[in-house]
Amino acid sequence: EQSRREMAALQNEVAGLRRFGAASLDLAFVAAGRLDGYWERNLSPWDIAAGQIMVRESGGIVSGIEGNDDALTSGHVVCGNEFVHAELVKILKPL
Repeated sequence: EQSRREMAALQNEVAGLRRFGAASLDLAFVAAGRLDGYWERNLSPWDIAAGQIMVRESGGIVSGIEGNDDALTSGHVVCGNEFVHAELVKILKPL
């Protein structure tokens, strides 16, 4: 399964992985600085829209897994600060 491959690829690169079960909550936690980064695939635009605004307004970067695509269109989201976002894309894009 895709999510297991992604978690395995990131497991040794991060201090910990947490999933709260709601994309809107995870995005809000990135915006608030409670999480460093977040990714998820196969979301609906309404799962991403408000959180995307919060992350961007707090200075973070939000995109699709490709790094330069629109999360609302693709349904896949990656976010974090400039460094975390770039590292997540680098690891997740090939998977």
